[in-house]
Amino acid sequence: MSPLSVTDLFTIGIGPSSSHTVGPMRAAYAFATMLAEDGIVPERVYCDLYGSLSLTGRGHATDIAVLLGLSGATPEGVDPDAVAGIVAGIRDSHRMMLAGGIAIPFDPERDVVFHPGFLPGHPNAMACTAVLADGSRITRRYYSIGGGAIRAEGEAPPRINLTLPHPFATGNDLLALCADTRQSIAEVVAANESAWRPEAETIGFLDAVRAAMLGSIDRGCAGTGELPGGLKVQRRARAIREKLLERGPRTDPSVVFEWVSLWALAVNEENAAGGRVVTAPTNGAAGVIPAVLKYYETFVHGSTRAGGHALLMTAAAIGFLYKQNASISAAEMGCQGEVGVACSMAAAGLAAALGASPAQVENAAEIGMEHNLGLTCDPIGGLVQIPCIERNTMGAIKAINAAYLALHGDGRHIVSLDQVIETMRQTGEDMKSQYKETSQGGLAVNVVEC
Repeated sequence: MSPLSVTDLFTIGIGPSSSHTVGPMRAAYAFATMLAEDGIVPERVYCDLYGSLSLTGRGHATDIAVLLGLSGATPEGVDPDAVAGIVAGIRDSHRMMLAGGIAIPFDPERDVVFHPGFLPGHPNAMACTAVLADGSRITRRYYSIGGGAIRAEGEAPPRINLTLPHPFATGNDLLALCADTRQSIAEVVAANESAWRPEAETIGFLDAVRAAMLGSIDRGCAGTGELPGGLKVQRRARAIREKLLERGPRTDPSVVFEWVSLWALAVNEENAAGGRVVTAPTNGAAGVIPAVLKYYETFVHGSTRAGGHALLMTAAAIGFLYKQNASISAAEMGCQGEVGVACSMAAAGLAAALGASPAQVENAAEIGMEHNLGLTCDPIGGLVQIPCIERNTMGAIKAINAAYLALHGDGRHIVSLDQVIETMRQTGEDMKSQYKETSQGGLAVNVVEC
């Protein structure tokens, strides 16, 4: 199994979905750049979307992501404010600059095809095809496997010639490493990151992630109007923030969870609007960790920059375990694999920042997931809005609760993190497909769209 880095868990991109927007954009970009690098000039390019990418693709802007990727845009580099103009230009002219350099005819209504059937490789599958002048075709199939990561069919994963000083595959491995090295989980991760890059670059990356997370809160709190997609969902974060500010200083406990809920809500409204967010570990759950980080910096007396780094490093370590031993794809696991995992990561990170022992951190992560087991993904209209936006507020509050509950113990508990991860995996496999990001069950069929 290839080693993972914090850069695999936290990526700065755009909304509304990591698996349905970021992943397909990366796949389309990979296909377009492959053609350009090989000097292939196609007569036509088209893309077939399958399974969950098809069933909820329009609501998740998968078709727009394909247009952007084929045009040479990346999730990290594209300006969210420029997306509408790029897409309108292609739709109006029926032409596209493939990978930014080759002009080809392209009709989005014809050349992005939605197929409701599933392919065996993964619930999120897509195929890009180039038609050449002689009529021959070049096709590459890609799978969006969660968190914006993609896998090309038939291609071996890149071999990473890297030896980590402290490799771990399970929570028990991680606890044993901490005991043997007398280091915290964050310190173990930091040592492993030093095998990837100099320490200063890792710290710079964490600071950039923090800035992007807090920036998404600020933009979400400033945004107004109706979210795109047709459900007529109004953005609420700005009005809630103004009401909280009008109240002035308060000492009752509710003020804390109201602010935390606001911050998570703000991020996911920004995500639903296609804005800049941090995939942490997915876009559908992008509000949980930023809200908990903001809680730490705002409400915890004596919070420090180093504490914030420990929060993110520790959260990443927990994310590694879910990604390696289960999945962070809602199309495979339901929302337990998104908001549930984010809650588990945030709980562990906050516990670490508050000075918890490795055993207490592991307990916090376990609590965070144990009470999200079975969480379905049933977005109304295929949009990352209802119940997704409010669900992030629940995940953030649960994470804080889990962290403090673990701190009240000594780290000993009945259910281990490894056991709860395996339970999540089994639950996800048992869950019917209509509850796994297909909008064919649950709220998606019981709530009439407006």
